[in-house]
Amino acid sequence: MSADDDTTQGETTTTSGGDEPVKEEESTATFEPVVKLEEVETQSGEEDEVAVLTMRAKLFIYGETLLDKGSGNKSWRERGVGDMKILQHREHSRLRLLMRQEKTMKVICNHALDPRITLEPNVSSDRSWVWSAFDFAGGELEETTFAIRFVDADTANDFKEKFQGFQKDMEKILEGADKPDTDGGADEAAKAIENVKVEDDDDVDV
Repeated sequence: MSADDDTTQGETTTTSGGDEPVKEEESTATFEPVVKLEEVETQSGEEDEVAVLTMRAKLFIYGETLLDKGSGNKSWRERGVGDMKILQHREHSRLRLLMRQEKTMKVICNHALDPRITLEPNVSSDRSWVWSAFDFAGGELEETTFAIRFVDADTANDFKEKFQGFQKDMEKILEGADKPDTDGGADEAAKAIENVKVEDDDDVDV
């Protein structure tokens, strides 16, 4: 008798002494997990906003690295690639810029769309813009100089045109032309961004 004859498709087995085959029984036991995990809804912080602009780009910031902290040595550092969004709040209509790193979803840009911000051309690229703003991506307001680079010059120019258009909308909102500012939020936002300035660097290579 061959080895293939000793078992029948996993349904029966035979003993070494050649006894009658014994039919195997499938287990019907059920096991409950020791710990039950409840499904938790994840909040992105964008639930009360609508994206009025979404454009893919690469973002850079100008500043000190962790190793150079306090030294005054600044350089351009890549923050990541992802969708740069302009979000508008459904209730008070204010606008902000938000960008997440596409692989980690980490927030790398998060600031109000201040009407005073100026998109400066990058001296080394026709598809990149440079600006400064009080950014909240790190959890605290910090004046940050950004550079954003698009796939081509046409896309970059399209971004600037729409950016400036939404700045005009934001200016009207802050002035109270569209909606009355009953909670003083517009004044607070204006104070937070009044010192925004742009720093130029002739050696920028973005």
